[in-house]
Amino acid sequence: MVSLIQPRLQGGVTTRQALRFVLIAQGLLAALLVITDVGVKTVDDIFVDDELYPNSPISPGDQRRHFEPSQRPPGYLTLPDNPLVPLPAEIPERLEFSLQTVDGFGEIMVINGGLETGDSDRYFAFSASLQSPPDAVAINSPGGIVAEALSIGHMLRKAGLKTLILPGMQCMSACPYMLAGGIEREVSMQAAVGMHQHYYETPSFIPVFWAVKDIQFGQGRTMDFLIEMGVDPSVMLHSLNTPPEDIYILVEEELLKTKLATKMLP
Repeated sequence: MVSLIQPRLQGGVTTRQALRFVLIAQGLLAALLVITDVGVKTVDDIFVDDELYPNSPISPGDQRRHFEPSQRPPGYLTLPDNPLVPLPAEIPERLEFSLQTVDGFGEIMVINGGLETGDSDRYFAFSASLQSPPDAVAINSPGGIVAEALSIGHMLRKAGLKTLILPGMQCMSACPYMLAGGIEREVSMQAAVGMHQHYYETPSFIPVFWAVKDIQFGQGRTMDFLIEMGVDPSVMLHSLNTPPEDIYILVEEELLKTKLATKMLP
């Protein structure tokens, strides 16, 4: 005869109650993972007033803005009347390369677009196709995949090339690692260089401690790169303190003090 009496666990909780609690907990965890996967709003999104971060030109102490990579041009970047190189009406989804002759700079390679998988290989192929190296490389990018930026940065340094952020250009997110690769790094006062936290797409089934380990490894890798390039890794503080949906625009003093820029241009 099967007993209908529910066995009790320590503390007076029945087995059925314990199983029900486990099932509820699993359901809540599954819901949390789904919400995380579809991109629930962050605390900043919910509680921070957008008016605190207007889409307007920056000034020292007022440098954090919401970040939309496809926006061209962002409101915090004032376009020059006569840019030194033609700027695209829309930012390409991945890097595009061209050669331009610019007074005072010579023949420069112009890089426009976001950083996608394989772009470092495409950069290498384009560079290898040139009969002679350019006098400098001008970069206009909203950023993208950090590993691609680091790879291009290493190639720029190995080639001994100067990097430029010319008037009207932006260098955001992962882009500053390409900028850092230049043997000399010149940034226009009419351009924008910005940083924020790295974004990692981590599968929901990966244990939290593994994800944290990978994130810490990634941050260490970028700091090693900056030190190798002669850039003060303290610039990463602005990155670490700014969530991925926002961008922190570096002003002249910060660019020069950290050596992310070796010279400021008009």
